[in-house]
Amino acid sequence: MIARTWRGWTTRDNADAYEYFLNRAVFPQLRATEGHHGVQLLRRDLADESEFVVINFFESMEAVKRFAGENYTEPVFEPEAKLLLLRIETEARHYEVRESGGEGAR
Repeated sequence: MIARTWRGWTTRDNADAYEYFLNRAVFPQLRATEGHHGVQLLRRDLADESEFVVINFFESMEAVKRFAGENYTEPVFEPEAKLLLLRIETEARHYEVRESGGEGAR
């Protein structure tokens, strides 16, 4: 199992809209991707911005590449997200899941 992580930041005013967009538009498409085994969304509201961490679980690096393409370390996000994000992490990170008790467990 591979965990793919990525972070992005919004203004506090855009945080709810971005979270809604992820839940209604992005995550349903991800769930339909072959080899995708769940997603976790983390949010941290700070004084003037909100940070999001998205963790997707895939059965293998091949499944990651089916989703993200050969340049799989580049973040994948919809054009609409660009309108809501202040800044983005420019590299998606990939980890082998060694132990998990929740969604994404092998």
